[in-house]
Amino acid sequence: MRITKVYTRTGDQGQTKLVGGKEVPKDHPRVDAYGTVDELNTIIGLVRTFIGQEVDRKTLTEHLDPMLHRIQNDLFNIGSDLATPPESRWENMVCVGAQSVKRLESWIDQLNEHLQPLPEFVLPGGGPVGAFLHQARTVCRRAERIVVSLARKEPKVHSTSVQYLNRLSDWCFVASRWANQTAKQPEHLWEKPTIS
Repeated sequence: MRITKVYTRTGDQGQTKLVGGKEVPKDHPRVDAYGTVDELNTIIGLVRTFIGQEVDRKTLTEHLDPMLHRIQNDLFNIGSDLATPPESRWENMVCVGAQSVKRLESWIDQLNEHLQPLPEFVLPGGGPVGAFLHQARTVCRRAERIVVSLARKEPKVHSTSVQYLNRLSDWCFVASRWANQTAKQPEHLWEKPTIS
């Protein structure tokens, strides 16, 4: 693919084209789905940018950045899949599969080994990397909800996209805790209200 011109003016009337040329309104469920996945990918990009500003950037870069790089590519593949209606699919089209989901599970287990069990819910925050990973987690959950809704209307949406997003939100949570611990950033817990 080669992009030579950024603006086309073809979307000025609120329409856009899916892969294959089918024209749909910009608030079409498919556009909402791949747009939210793109938003998530952008936040992952912010996480990668802020890794270099943390105290222990060497450990974060060596351990977290390769995962984030792979995740960004996976999200691009999910976005492409969501932007392609069934009739426009092609042979050997790259989609995330069960291997990608298992990779996330393996990463979650690796990172979680170094963390203490939580006695209570954790409040989003910490350092920039941890905080952006919490934001990624919530946008990932939104993307998951939108893709689930799309799959109900269009059953040919790949179920592994939903599985991947579900596992990715878990990964973001564990990675945020690991990043905060590695960068020596505080982790604040929810204070359960007491009845007075």
